[in-house]
Amino acid sequence: QVQLVESGGGLVQPGGTLRLSCAASGRTLSMNTWGWFRQAPGKDREFVAAIRRGNSAQYYKESVKGRFVMSRDNGENTVSLQMTRLQPEDTAVYYCAATSSRLILSTLRSPESYDVWGEGTQVTVSA
Repeated sequence: QVQLVESGGGLVQPGGTLRLSCAASGRTLSMNTWGWFRQAPGKDREFVAAIRRGNSAQYYKESVKGRFVMSRDNGENTVSLQMTRLQPEDTAVYYCAATSSRLILSTLRSPESYDVWGEGTQVTVSA
């Protein structure tokens, strides 16, 4: 089993920066795709970013491209999301997710493709 715990959320002003971390424990070597999702009040959970094991490429929601960077530290079993130039519309609970499947492009943006989820961390962007 794999457990995921997110941290790093908080309140930040528009234009500010936050770095989210996802600490993974358990059988992490069995996970092949990692993702970040977010859910704002009253909205569906949406894809933010993803990365696959053995592939340096990252995949992003269009509205966060150039502002967010996802990375994975294999040695530390952590996945991070560096968020810059944050805007009020980025306000949401952010979730880390993982799956043993090596997802293809058409599926890695779907929450249903992921097996393991963290509890989430709140990000609030407000003046």
